[in-house]
Amino acid sequence: MKIICVDDEELLVEDAVATCLELPQIDEAIGFSNPDDALTWLKKHPTDLALLDIDMPSMNGIELAAKIKTLRPEVSVIFLTGYSQYALDAFNVHASGYLLKPMTKERLAEEIAYVASSRPIKSSKRVVVQTFGNFDVFVDDKLVTFKMARCKELIAYLIDKQGSSVTRAEAFATLWEDRIYDRPMQKQFDGVIRAMRDTLKQYGIEDIFELKNGTMRIIPSKFSCDSYLFFQGDTDAVNAFRGEYMSAYSWASITEGYMTWKKWNR
Repeated sequence: MKIICVDDEELLVEDAVATCLELPQIDEAIGFSNPDDALTWLKKHPTDLALLDIDMPSMNGIELAAKIKTLRPEVSVIFLTGYSQYALDAFNVHASGYLLKPMTKERLAEEIAYVASSRPIKSSKRVVVQTFGNFDVFVDDKLVTFKMARCKELIAYLIDKQGSSVTRAEAFATLWEDRIYDRPMQKQFDGVIRAMRDTLKQYGIEDIFELKNGTMRIIPSKFSCDSYLFFQGDTDAVNAFRGEYMSAYSWASITEGYMTWKKWNR
């Protein structure tokens, strides 16, 4: 795992880098005392994790994290600060962890282990689906960006169905719990389906989705998915599951509860 450490105090940067290099998961650690230098470096160097101080004068860690996520969405972020009041802002930019100074090797190891377990499971297939924690789709290790949030939620719902066919009305009822499936909403939903298919086609993975005879489904054989591996009893997938499944979607709580029960009753 490659990591960058950013803190405006050079001695703290050196200490953070040294601590990181003591951990077996870390292959490379680079330190920066200037956030702009870190962004410039990231443009040319793939990185797994960014350890960021929040309270920096020229650009605070929250702002830096947002720019990192725009530049490289796949980079996980752990914040390091002496002030606990930043916690809410930290998670608003989808941070993977939050450490209070002084950082200890043990606490850093715990956070990095969590980040490692939350990353997509390596697969020989081009398409990798991550359902543990937040839901994401990767093609050739690059994050798929959907045109609309509903497009992403629709493909997530179909993946949750594990290849079973669903009707438009069934999918609509799940994604729009409080709306009536009338003509205007049917047209809106058709637009979501078209936009989703356009995105899949853009990334060259349209074959994972099937629309036939008024029903739709995904094709599980076309991709690797952590939750599918979990249900197959894969040890790495079972160990990686931390009780969070497609966290952004309330309808996923049923599967999440079943997976939690299954993990602790093996």
